[in-house]
Amino acid sequence: MSVRLSKQLAEPVAVVKSVSTSSLPYRLRPSIDHVFRRRFTAGQCRLRKDDSMGSKAAGTQTPPPNPLLENYFKRKPSGPPKLVRGDLAPSSIFDEERPRPIEDPSEQEATPKTDTDTHSARPVHDPDAMSAALDPNPDARLRWERKKVIQSIRHRGRISRALALKRTERESLSKSHFFKTSVKKLAPLARQIAGKPVADAIAQMRLSRKKAAIDVVQHLERARDTAVVARGMGLGEVEERKGAPVEIKTKDGKHMVIEDRTGMYIDQAWVGRGPYGKELEFRARGKVNMLHLPSTSLSVVLKEEATRVRQHEEREEKKRKRKVWVQLPDRPITAQRPYYSW
Repeated sequence: MSVRLSKQLAEPVAVVKSVSTSSLPYRLRPSIDHVFRRRFTAGQCRLRKDDSMGSKAAGTQTPPPNPLLENYFKRKPSGPPKLVRGDLAPSSIFDEERPRPIEDPSEQEATPKTDTDTHSARPVHDPDAMSAALDPNPDARLRWERKKVIQSIRHRGRISRALALKRTERESLSKSHFFKTSVKKLAPLARQIAGKPVADAIAQMRLSRKKAAIDVVQHLERARDTAVVARGMGLGEVEERKGAPVEIKTKDGKHMVIEDRTGMYIDQAWVGRGPYGKELEFRARGKVNMLHLPSTSLSVVLKEEATRVRQHEEREEKKRKRKVWVQLPDRPITAQRPYYSW
């Protein structure tokens, strides 16, 4: 069997030897002549083995020490910074629900266990359980933090005027649910309360004869409470930062005295069209009409009186810097031509 295989393997080689490659076209000439495949692969393996041994011999030389690199690896932190999570303040009303440790073990044995004690033994605020709601996507949060850091150093730490006002002045945006009324009926009420203090706007709506004014009063009260709790607005009397009284002139030309700079006023108020509802109206002779009932929302932006004081001061400063208009200003004559330009 081995003799037959050796003869079969030797036959193609003999054919290749008998054919002259010079008579064939250049495209049909074989790249390697008179070389066995086994001998060729074995030679390639030997070459690769010799190269690998040469590279190992060359790699025995150790690189010179780099003190700067070693010092960097010593000061480099072992891992990413850990996220520090907050906890309840000592003055929180929910701090009483937290289970307290019992110092005396005998007191723990003497106290009988109840179902409420077993339920209260669980931690009130578990960071692992709350992370699903507070930090549902850590990768997105890290990308957002990186983006904000890049934005802060993009202009060498300088921030825009709009961002500076956002950091120094407080405002609160509140949007109501959809009222069962139309835009045509609710828009006059929104124009009526815009620019007024919150207390005056609530008083105006309570005395209004419009049906939608009842919903507007409820929304203004909720927006006021949300601004106090969430933004800390309107706490000048409690925190003793009301400021000195000042008389200002609004953009509409009205004069008013600001006694509390933390007081809230309605800076903007607008309405939004909502979805239409459907209702059947039964008429005579078995007829039915389809009524399309509109719905409208009310959005208000609450700001502190300090914003209105700043706007008044900016307008007055702009008036002081305004140059006096003259009919023939004293400026150099330019673009003279020896001919008419028309």
